[in-house]
Amino acid sequence: MITIKVPATSANVGVGFDCLGLAVSYYSTITFEPSLQHLEISGSPKEFRNEHNLVYQAFVKGCNFLNQAVPNVKITVESDIPVARGLGSSSVCVVAGLKAASEWYGGRIAEEQLLILATQMEGHPDNVTPAILGGLCVSFMDDRDEPRIVNYQVNQRLHFVALIPDYEVSTHEARKVLPTTMSYTDAIHQVSHCAAMTKALELGDMHMIHEACDDRMHEPYRAKLIPDYGDVKAICEQAGGTMYISGSGSTMMAITASQQAADEIVANAKAAFPAWQIRKLTVDSTGVTSEVSERGKVLHR
Repeated sequence: MITIKVPATSANVGVGFDCLGLAVSYYSTITFEPSLQHLEISGSPKEFRNEHNLVYQAFVKGCNFLNQAVPNVKITVESDIPVARGLGSSSVCVVAGLKAASEWYGGRIAEEQLLILATQMEGHPDNVTPAILGGLCVSFMDDRDEPRIVNYQVNQRLHFVALIPDYEVSTHEARKVLPTTMSYTDAIHQVSHCAAMTKALELGDMHMIHEACDDRMHEPYRAKLIPDYGDVKAICEQAGGTMYISGSGSTMMAITASQQAADEIVANAKAAFPAWQIRKLTVDSTGVTSEVSERGKVLHR
């Protein structure tokens, strides 16, 4: 049996539109094992228990890349990472399926190739790169249309709180509300603040994080799709935190410099939004992991 554990991801991190991504301690665990049937899937909605399942499609892509037959497989999904909430749920599926295919055939897909295959499936690298590598990743596509990544460590003094509404924001709708042009003034603002943000997260400099997290490229437009954006921002800033929209939303992520501030955000958010998921998180610095076992005996990780 192959067990794949993949972290959720929080893309954009405010000012890093389509280039910054952060792996967080919120996981999906997906197992793969031989089956007497062509395909068995459990743990996902009934409409995805077939060949259209994204985990299975990624598994097939990995097998095809290795020029190996697609085996009969049983896939069991254990995850409460919600879909359409800006936490990289589709990237989790893609990375899990590709990594499982690699392990099924002896770990033969190198990390660099895993990044390429995952980006091909996802269409952009900002979520799949931290899901694979962990930590904070800056990614872009080179002239061969392959991802290039710089991996940063995030200061361990920082605390994160995910505020996950009980409603979705469609990625398609979140793209539609964006303007098609930017002024040079706004572009300079964005580039300078994104550069400062990566260093501020490394240093754990909360003042600089707050100053740098001033987005002009997507957040002012996407905030209109999240009815509670203003109230959540106020809750976070009253506790001394900084908040940004995770991915295209609807999740909002708070960054704080103390456990006390994180606890205050959690308490106030739960009181204001009792139907929401409110989760304290840390940065996952490992990325995707795998374990191969046989009859309860671990063969390798």
